[in-house]
Amino acid sequence: MRGFWRHPVRRVERVGLHTGIRWKLSAAIALVAGLVAIALSLVVYNAARVSMLDNARDLANDRVQLAQRNYELFGRTNFPNIRIDDPAMPSAVREKVMAGRRASDVSDRGSGPPDIWAAVPAKDGHVLSLHSHFPDRSMDVLKDLNQALVIGSIAVVLGGSALGVLIGGQLSGRLRKAAAAANRVARGETEVRVREAIGGVVRDETDDLARAVDAMADALRQRLEAERRVTADIAHELRTPVTGLLTAAELLPPGRPTELVLDRAKAMRTLVEDVLEVARLDGASERAELQDIMLGEFVARRVAAKDPDIVVRVVHESEVTTDPRRLERVLFNLLANAARHGRPPVEVSVEGRVIRVRDHGPGFPEELLAQGPSRFRTGSTDRAGQGHGLGLTIAAGQARVLGARLTFRNIRPAGLPAEGAVAVLWLPEHAPTNTGSHPMLPLSGSTG
Repeated sequence: MRGFWRHPVRRVERVGLHTGIRWKLSAAIALVAGLVAIALSLVVYNAARVSMLDNARDLANDRVQLAQRNYELFGRTNFPNIRIDDPAMPSAVREKVMAGRRASDVSDRGSGPPDIWAAVPAKDGHVLSLHSHFPDRSMDVLKDLNQALVIGSIAVVLGGSALGVLIGGQLSGRLRKAAAAANRVARGETEVRVREAIGGVVRDETDDLARAVDAMADALRQRLEAERRVTADIAHELRTPVTGLLTAAELLPPGRPTELVLDRAKAMRTLVEDVLEVARLDGASERAELQDIMLGEFVARRVAAKDPDIVVRVVHESEVTTDPRRLERVLFNLLANAARHGRPPVEVSVEGRVIRVRDHGPGFPEELLAQGPSRFRTGSTDRAGQGHGLGLTIAAGQARVLGARLTFRNIRPAGLPAEGAVAVLWLPEHAPTNTGSHPMLPLSGSTG
């Protein structure tokens, strides 16, 4: 493994239809409003229709009773549409009348106005009946009522949808602000508070969620800080005995055993120094000492001093304001990583504010490309690989102090294995003075 990043928050996305809470809430309110509107419309329409039919049947009964009295007194009905022994009378009405009772009936033919029947028995054994239709005026009233109910239902659904969009939009906006603030916290912005980010006067479950996230972030921050302090303390305590061990090893008589002891002691001292540097970078207290340098010339001179066999190609020279010491640290770590894990030739190019370091090895591991460098993790699964995984961790940390961006990718032709790894350092356009860095007076006769 080529060094190590901090693990960023992994984004897990489920494949499928993605809809916001605004539209879900709007759809739910619209559905409920539609169902309620339809139910109320049916109830109101049926109640109005039944009431009108009852009124029409009562009117028919009154007329046929009045016709009965006139028929028994004067021998004639004196009312239009009153028939005697009408053969078209429904059988149900006829049976009731033949039993000596007054009867009425309303029949719906499906198309057209309903039929209204009213009948009474006369003293001479005949049956007086009245056959009429539901009034056209009443039908028009029902049609107007039906149209009004439909329009009202549509208005209710649209109003419910608008209300759902409004309420859902406010809730969705608060959740989006909370998510954005949580992502900033995950990227290491310790001053961000989710509760302050969402704002608002109304207190709801979103505030409870924000407070919980803030509390979790505080707890994690305290734990990480405690772990960083422990790591720094251990490394600091190891520095003195390791230095003493190295001094003592140098006093041993020359020979192969002495060389082995010196080699391991130097490796241990390097490890302790690297751990201390990582702890300082994790503490976010490092500040850059800024100078103006010509980037191409600086990189060419530093690489030539490190390894004359590495070719530096300056595509476009540019003057930048940065910390030369930290920039050199990043550059040397990238070169050491390429030499240790890649294959020659190692190439360095400078184009404006961008530095690229490429080797022709098997490329970066997929886990590093996906998650970034991880300390104490190498490319060997059996822990027998070279290096301790701190090189790229330190490079990434120093790049953050410089306000720069460090990316990794592989040169991979279509359908073929990787043909090299490329680390790219993107220096900022403006000096990172907003991080607390401060300018340093240039040394006399020096440009970097």
